[in-house]
Amino acid sequence: MKEELELQALKEEALKSIEDESADMEEVRVRFLGKKGKLTSILRNMGSLSPEERPRIGQIANEVRASIEKMIQTRNETLKAKAMELRLKAEKIDVTMPGKAPAPGHLHPLARVQREMEDIFIGMGFSIAEGPDVELDYYNFQALNIPEGHPARDTQDTFYISDKVLLRSQTSPVQVRVMEKQKPPIRIISPGRVYRSDALDATHSPLFHQMEGLVVDKGITMGDLKGMLETFAKRMFGDSTRIRFRPHHFPFTEPSAEVDVSCFVCGGCGCRVCKNEGWIEILGAGMVHPFVLSNCGIDPEEYSGFAFGMGIERVAMTRYGIDDIRLFTENDVRFLNQF
Repeated sequence: MKEELELQALKEEALKSIEDESADMEEVRVRFLGKKGKLTSILRNMGSLSPEERPRIGQIANEVRASIEKMIQTRNETLKAKAMELRLKAEKIDVTMPGKAPAPGHLHPLARVQREMEDIFIGMGFSIAEGPDVELDYYNFQALNIPEGHPARDTQDTFYISDKVLLRSQTSPVQVRVMEKQKPPIRIISPGRVYRSDALDATHSPLFHQMEGLVVDKGITMGDLKGMLETFAKRMFGDSTRIRFRPHHFPFTEPSAEVDVSCFVCGGCGCRVCKNEGWIEILGAGMVHPFVLSNCGIDPEEYSGFAFGMGIERVAMTRYGIDDIRLFTENDVRFLNQF
């Protein structure tokens, strides 16, 4: 019968198309089995068949459809397996080849300087104490003898979260918290981030790092402070380094002093690093004010102590001859690679 022969010829034609290496299986499926495909075209003529012939031709048509679908599926699976094999060959790793070592990193200059400073003070018997960056006004100012309206608040203007909560402008609050919980003898340093409402320029930043220190015990004098700072300066900047005290005022220490170190580049003769002065200001220090001791529950008649504080950025700038604080936070690899 004509229709039966056409179906058989269609099956053979589809087989040849499927076996073609360059054939697209989706295009083959649409061409033979789609709504406008060749099988559909043959089935449209079934209306002219007799009622006895239709079931037989319909069964043959279904068998042809199923056969073509199975051949296409088999062909697709073969093509996928072949593609995977080629991909695995292309991505094959030769484990005998030497690997590519990642570029090694190193400590940021600020982290390096901070660790070196910590090592020096730990070697002198200090321990490290830490506190929150978000601080209460009481610990940041009031407990340090800086009440509301005190002029010293202007030089430490910081960022306020509320009237009583702020970002700490110094790490001195850590000292207060330690004195509240620990009775003398006390010997701690408190490194960390601090915040001040300063415009960013070559020597100022709204975020920088400080390291403050505190010693409280019986019989502590200004001489102990000077000896400790001389030891620190020599270990940090070289054995020939000298220090100089200049009278100053801090609300939380009395007496107070600004402390300079002799220029480690020119030895005090004057150069670009020390701005031809021979000295470089490095920190502030003094004897802990009796009011601060009393606020922390320590009897100033029985105990005395000294405190000091320095910017880690300033120490690093002095150490490496850097003249712009912004270089520490710009993440310029050309700058960082020098350390």
